[in-house]
Amino acid sequence: MLFEEIEKLKETAEKSKIDMSDGIHKLEDAIINKRKEITESLTPWQRVQLSRHPDRPYTLKYIEKMFTNFIELHGDRNVKDDKAMVGGFAQLDGETVMVIGQQKGINTKTRQLRNFGMANPEGYRKALRLMRLAEKFDKPVITFVDTPGAFPGLEAEERGQGEAIARNIYEMIRLKVPVIVVIIGEGASGGAFGIGVGDRTLMMENTWYTVISPESCSSILWRSWDKKELAAEQLKLTAKDMKGFGLVDEIVNEPIGGAHWDYDEAAAILKSSILKELESLKKIPAMERVNNRIDKYGRMGFWDELVDEEAIPGNI
Repeated sequence: MLFEEIEKLKETAEKSKIDMSDGIHKLEDAIINKRKEITESLTPWQRVQLSRHPDRPYTLKYIEKMFTNFIELHGDRNVKDDKAMVGGFAQLDGETVMVIGQQKGINTKTRQLRNFGMANPEGYRKALRLMRLAEKFDKPVITFVDTPGAFPGLEAEERGQGEAIARNIYEMIRLKVPVIVVIIGEGASGGAFGIGVGDRTLMMENTWYTVISPESCSSILWRSWDKKELAAEQLKLTAKDMKGFGLVDEIVNEPIGGAHWDYDEAAAILKSSILKELESLKKIPAMERVNNRIDKYGRMGFWDELVDEEAIPGNI
């Protein structure tokens, strides 16, 4: 309704040549305040829904807004070119980097072409090929994670989906170049982690990152999708939860209302965070970065050890 009122005021001002800028500015401020009010108290499930907003920027949009001279590279040199995974060399403020990410598609036709961002094994093998190429030329790697999961089809399993993801995890741990991972939308399961191992992991404000989607979790535990809101809450999948657990290093703020409201601002905020992390990582020697990465993932998680009192000497 507020947008409609703004349009009416603009039309009236144009026709009558009367200055109505004060009224328009007041309505625009009201819209911003309303967006802020709504997004300040979102539930985990609402965050999930916002991460799936059809107008939200995907990998190629961030590449367009943040990088220059992007040259897309294709194929895994084995099976085919997986359109759900994109990547290539680009320049970030004049520095050459390798950028890789999942791409969902912006309409029905391209979503089918991109398989809704669900990569096949050849997609992960293409990503690994590009990472090795970046390592060969000593260029940093930046990955954008946005997937509901790796493609679960029979043909993907036949071609080694699990092995491809596991291989990527193993190789990314050992890459000698700086690796920055950014969760820009959905970060589900091994599909996300297949390009999600890095020195720094950034997570945008209205995204989620967990081992399983709320719908799938609900269907397993309660045999129904009806409990998806409860599952989202219990999975602790929001950026704030992930930062609290130590699974991500930084939460990247989004424009008021979400990244889909202002692509330029969202990209500018993210670019600033990436440049800051990249600058700090370049000061660390390669092997020290690798060891730090291994230690970082080795420390993740928390657990309790049960003491067997009967095994303690002196106890019967």
